[in-house]
Amino acid sequence: MSAFRPGLVPTLVVLALLPVLVGLGFWQLARGEEKRQLLAAAEAKQLAVPVSVETLREHPEPAFLRVQLRGHFDARHSVLLDSRIRDGKAGVELLQPFLDGASGLWLLVNRGWLPWPDRREAPAFTTPDGEQVLSAWTYVPPGTGFELKHTADNAWPQLVNQVDAAALWQRLDREGLSLELRLESGPAAYRVDWPVVAMGPEKHIGYAVQWFALAIALLGLFIFLGLRKARENNNDSEPRHA
Repeated sequence: MSAFRPGLVPTLVVLALLPVLVGLGFWQLARGEEKRQLLAAAEAKQLAVPVSVETLREHPEPAFLRVQLRGHFDARHSVLLDSRIRDGKAGVELLQPFLDGASGLWLLVNRGWLPWPDRREAPAFTTPDGEQVLSAWTYVPPGTGFELKHTADNAWPQLVNQVDAAALWQRLDREGLSLELRLESGPAAYRVDWPVVAMGPEKHIGYAVQWFALAIALLGLFIFLGLRKARENNNDSEPRHA
């Protein structure tokens, strides 16, 4: 091992890449743990007793809180969240303003996913009439705010790619919460099987294993080349007899 000389270029490559590969592996492990904690928190909150809209309004951590709603849908000002895929099929999510009678606040309620196979025709949906008693839960995207970006078209329903509820309330001159409420299963809901996270913890663990495996392979190749070069140098330095 005293003659271990892998060379300058391989050494520089390993010094540059090895910390990156190991760092990526630990980063994926950390992301997996974050997702695990997020799923556990979401499950615990969704099993809890629903809170009122006033409680939701004052809550410091509203994500995934179950909420009890009693009020009416506004069928005139529906919002369609575009480019939502389920089982390989294109569709939209239907969001509608909902006036909570107890608090007097407007809420943006996501009633679920609808198929949209033919974009030449508007997605078909209906809106329940009369007072509704609903259970929903608040969705806050991890690391980002809930943002509604309107199209320039003034026609309703609005087709959007992102949602900013505050902008909607300002546009309609209403007082409301800047949160998305996703309905639980019920007569007013369409397809509501949203995943809490796009990628589960097990995926991140798998990626971490791949990065660590690449780091081990790089280190093993570095050692192999260094030892082979050392043997070649030793063979070249041995005296040759006629």
